[in-house]
Formats: sequence, structure tokens, C-alpha cells
Amino acid sequence: MGWTPSGSPATWCGGRTLSCTTSKRKADDEPSEPVNTNVVLRYDGLITWDAPAITKSSCVVDVTYFPFDNQQCNLTFGSWTYNGNQVDIFNALDSGDLSDFIEDVEWEVHGMPAVKNVISYGCCSEPYPDVTFTLLLKRRSSFYIVNLLIPCVLISFLAPLSFYLPAASGEKVSLGVTILLAMTVFQLMVAEIMPASENVPLIGKYYIATMALITASTALTIMVMNIHFCGAEARPVPHWARVVFLKYMSRMLFVYDVGESCLSPHRNRERDHLTKVYDKLPEPNLKIARNSGPPRKKEMNKLVKNDLGCRGENPHDADSYCARFKVLTRNIEYIAKCLKDHKATNSKGSEWKKVAKVIDRFFMWIFFIMVFVMTILIIARAD
Repeated sequence: MGWTPSGSPATWCGGRTLSCTTSKRKADDEPSEPVNTNVVLRYDGLITWDAPAITKSSCVVDVTYFPFDNQQCNLTFGSWTYNGNQVDIFNALDSGDLSDFIEDVEWEVHGMPAVKNVISYGCCSEPYPDVTFTLLLKRRSSFYIVNLLIPCVLISFLAPLSFYLPAASGEKVSLGVTILLAMTVFQLMVAEIMPASENVPLIGKYYIATMALITASTALTIMVMNIHFCGAEARPVPHWARVVFLKYMSRMLFVYDVGESCLSPHRNRERDHLTKVYDKLPEPNLKIARNSGPPRKKEMNKLVKNDLGCRGENPHDADSYCARFKVLTRNIEYIAKCLKDHKATNSKGSEWKKVAKVIDRFFMWIFFIMVFVMTILIIARAD
């Protein structure tokens, strides 16, 4: 529409613009009061319409990198009633005006560039112009880091510590199950605040991986506890296991028995030497005392005058003392045999316990490394 300015300036208010009410131009189906603003028409056909409005639009949200995600929402303004030959739409500025934008607690607006598009449909030969504003949003992740991510990282580092607990405490499996329940609660919290999407968020992947690690650690803890409580009834530790776990891995992982110390190898060697001497001494001496024939009087007098506190004044009383010494010798043999059997039984059980402790320590470091690497990968992908 256009006209040639003529006539009285008072009639046309300068002859170049015309103001019309817009009470009939509202096309919103929702019942609301019409906005009393005027449409300014210029003589060359340019229409200026400044009207306040709240526009609601939907946007597809990609939650792949939640809570470190960026979103792009497109707002397209155009006319399907009139083609480009009848109504031309263009943007006056290269980006939307954000001077009156109110800061949001969850999102940061990084811009709103505007682009004019001219689309031609297959049904019609006329062009249809539109202006598309792209709203660039970035989520403020500090809230989710403090309330969801950091607790998850701390809990995930607790999972390997279940291998450090003594097997006899009975709390190894309980700790793993408790950590698994805590991770399940955090997973449900993330599912509640996330919109429905076909993409799995980054924090959800981290939770699932952590829960898988905790499940594996709990299963391995049960296996290690079975090894720990093998007891004396089990078979002896195989030679290959004794070499791998007790000889090499125990030194690499700094696993020692009670009383052992990696800082005093001399004392350990001295104690082992005394133990071997103790094992070798009693039995030969007992065999000599048992298999020797009737002692001579001179030797019997020496035996009588020993450190046992039995000193005989009459050498003829040596026979009675000798009989007592033989009974004492048999008792010592029996006690030595019982001690040796008891030591062998305890040694078998202690070897299995040490194997379980070495396996525990090995899995603890493996899981610590896995949790650390997984956390670094998640942070790297977020960046």
C-alpha cells in the first residue's frame, strides 16, 4: 500500500505517516485484553508496529553434555498468508536486542544472532521470507557440580576402600552395598530433573560406570572373603600362587604379616633363622634321649646334677631319676609334635589370609586408577 502526500499538513499530520488502531489485528486464540498500540504506516508502504508481546516457543534440548551443555533455540518469524512479493520481512539489526534481558539463575545467554532466509516451496513459485533468531544458551553448571557431581566423585573414591577393610571385620560387603544404594539415589535425582530425551547425559554415563565399578568391587570382595576364610581344612596354597602372590606381589604392594616391616629386613632374616633352628633342634635331641641305652653311672651323675633342679646325693638313686627323665622326654616329644602340627595348621590358614590380603590390595589400586581415569575422561569431555 502507498500514496502520494498532498493536501493540508494538518489533515495528514505531516502527510507522510498514518496511524491506525490495532484492535482488529490480534490473532491470538487465548482470551486477553487487546494491546492498545498503533500501527504507523508510511507513504512508501513501510509499516512500523511496536507492540509488547510474550512469545512462547518450544525448543529441542540436547542433554548429551549435561550439566555442561550448550543449547541453541531458533525463533522464526514469517508469514504463510502472504508471500514475499506481497510482504517482505527483514531484520533491522544483526542480532536481537538483549539490553532489557533479565539474568536467569540457570542459563546464560551468549547472544541472539538474526538471519534472514528466503524459502521457496515446491507447491508455489513465490518466495517466502522469514527472519530466524538463534538464542545461544549455556547452562550454569555450578549448582549441579556442587550437588550432584562432587558427591558422586567422592562416593566413587570410597568404593576401592572396601578392599582396604580387614576381611574379618565383616563390613566389606556392607560398604559396597551402601555405596551402590547412594549412587542409585543420585541416579534417580538426575532422572527427575532431566527432560525426556533419547540421549544419555554425561553425568548419567558417569553414574552408570561408577555403579558398574561398585558392583564389580562388591563381587570381587565376596570372592576375596571366601579365600580369606579358607582355614586349615582347605588345600595348601599352590606353588605358583605362593610365588606370585606371597613372594613378588606382596613386596610390590607392601603387604606384610603382623610384626613384619619393610624397614627391618635384618630382623626378619634373624627371626627366620631362629625359627629354622628351633624347628631342627628338638627332634634330634629327643631321638638321642629316647634311643640311647642304659646310661653309665658317670653320665647318670652328670644327668642328675643338671639344671632341672634334681640333685641326687646317692648315685644309686639315679635309676629313679632316669625313669622320670624318660617320662619327661616323652611328654616333651608329645608337646613338640602338637606344637608342630598346630604351627603347620596355622601356617596354612595364614598363607591363605595373606593371599587374600594381597589380592585385596591389588584390586584396591586397580579400582583407584580406574575411578581416577574415568573422572578425568568425564571432565575432558565436558571441556
